[in-house]
This record gives sequence, C-alpha cells and structure tokens, in this order.
Amino acid sequence: MPMILFSLATLTPVALIALGAVMGAPFVWLALGWMTVLTATLDALVRRVLPTSRGEEFPAADALSVVLALGQFGLVALTVRALAGDGLDWGERIALFLAAGLFLGQVGNANAHELIHRSGRFLHGLGVLAYVSVLFGHHASAHVLIHHVRAATPGDPNSARPGEGLYRFLPRAWAGSFREGFLAERARRRRRAGQGAGQWTGQGAIGNPYVLYLTGAALVVAGAAGLGGWRGVVWLLLLAGYAQMQILMADYVQHYGLAREVRADGRPEPVAMRHSWNSAHPASSALMLNAPRHSDHHAHPSRPYPALTLPPDAPLLPHSLPVMAVIALFPPLWRRIMDPRAARWRAGRI
Repeated sequence: MPMILFSLATLTPVALIALGAVMGAPFVWLALGWMTVLTATLDALVRRVLPTSRGEEFPAADALSVVLALGQFGLVALTVRALAGDGLDWGERIALFLAAGLFLGQVGNANAHELIHRSGRFLHGLGVLAYVSVLFGHHASAHVLIHHVRAATPGDPNSARPGEGLYRFLPRAWAGSFREGFLAERARRRRRAGQGAGQWTGQGAIGNPYVLYLTGAALVVAGAAGLGGWRGVVWLLLLAGYAQMQILMADYVQHYGLAREVRADGRPEPVAMRHSWNSAHPASSALMLNAPRHSDHHAHPSRPYPALTLPPDAPLLPHSLPVMAVIALFPPLWRRIMDPRAARWRAGRI
C-alpha cells in the first residue's frame, strides 16, 4: 500500500503539470491545487501516520525514483517552453510557474536527494543530473560531504542557527554549501591522487564533479535558449531559483535551532534523533518521499525512503513541512512558534 500512495502522490502532479504546460487551464490550476490546497487539507484531516514499507517493496521505490527523475527533465523543458511561448495567458503562466516550481523544489528535490545517497552509479548519477537540471548540481556534493558530517553544528552552512531568520540563512547557505562542497571534493581527489594538485588543474581537479555541475548548468541554460530564446533563459533562471529556495527552506526548517554538543576532545557529539525536526503528516510525507522523516535519514543515510520511520524521541514540527516553510517566510511568526521549542530541545527538557 505505501508504494501506491507514493506513486499516486508524486506522479499525479507530473501528469497535471505536463498537461497544463501543453493545454493550460484547467490543468494548471489542478496541478497547483494538488501541490498546495489538497495536500495541506489531507494533512489536516488524515491523522494516520504513513506506514513503513517492507523490504520487498524497495525495488519499486527505485523504479519510481527513476520515473520521477526522467519526468523532471521533461517537465523542466515543457514548462520553460510554455512559459516563454504565447499559448498561455498570464494567469495560466503564474499557475504553471508556481506548480512546476513547487514540484521541482519539493518532489524533485526529495527524489534527487534520495538518489544521491544511492551507491549505484546509475541511480546516483541520475540524482546529480536532477539537481543539475535546476542549476543546483553542487548540492549533490555539499549535502553528502558537508551537511551529513556537520549537521547541527556551526560548521554546516545548511543548518540554521538559533534566532537566524530565513532571509539571512538563504544566501549564507547557498554560498557556504557551494564553497565547502568544492573544497571537500578537491580534498577528496587530492587524497585519491596522492598529490597536491592546483585548484582547477591536475588530477585532483579534472575529476572534480564541479566541472560537471557547471558544464551541465551551461548546457541546461543553452537548452532553455533553444526552447524559448532569451525569454526561455529568464524563465529557467526564475524557475531554478524558486526550486533552489525551497530546497534551502527545507534545510532551514528541518534543522532550525538544534545543536550538537561539543565533547571534551573538541569534536561534536554523534548525530542523534534530536538533531532534526520531523513531520508525521501523511499527505506531504507521501508527496515528498518521506523526506519529513529527517532524523531517521540522518541516522541511516542509505536507508531507502519507504523504510524511514518516525522515532519516538525525535522532535516534531507543529505543522507539516510545507506549511512550516510558508511560516518561515515571516520571521517574527516563525520565531514565536519555533524558538521556545528549539530551546527546550537544546536544554533536553523534551
């Protein structure tokens, strides 16, 4: 049953957005409604937690991830072409932009995130390309090499500090993750090469995936130009920026104000369940491939999404992850809700 729910929740918007890009109304409005009103309503009405899948369902999970990644590539092209063309009125354009951007930032990100944690070259590479399609390829390096090592510490660009507002966090997280991910990849390749290579020369840099990320981004921009000229490039940049903002907003919400203690040797304590915020809401969990079960993911990064659980000792958000992301847009309201909760978790009183 869970794989049916994951498939229905994630593939329906693919079809609606594709139809909306080709035909406009009513499909653009249905797609936007699926990503917003319907999901939020189901989260509010359905109290049953999404069950955990058994092991025999994991091959189906990989198959769904492949379909979603391939669908994402098609949706980026269809959406850019439709937005840059003359077939939609401005109301339809706005609805399509919002629906496609929400899909890329929520479903697409959750799926790409799942794939970059896979050990197989095909699945991992597909996840990298999914991030490249929204001009965010460096996240594939920074998330694995930096975030999973430094989460809930001051050294992690993607962990929001206590009291830090979203609009201060976003540029710090983007620039910090790009820089730290590059440095981590360069150091890893120097170790493998056994020599001190220059930043962009020598064996350590030739194999640096940042070359792929930047080259891939240039090809995606060129593809947008081919589909819609300069308008296609502008719409791609807006769409990618919107998706990237949501990816970073998810990091902001899921680690806000939580911190790992520093041990006597100066190293942070191991990542524990209490270092990530989680959500038990079933509709958004199905839509986002269990990404709101974030504590278990940090404890078991390679665990496939249907097997992720909600540990009883993990912090819970008061609302679903997408709703909390909307609240984060209003820093005073966000702090009023989240600062007391985060302080209690840091003090160990929950």
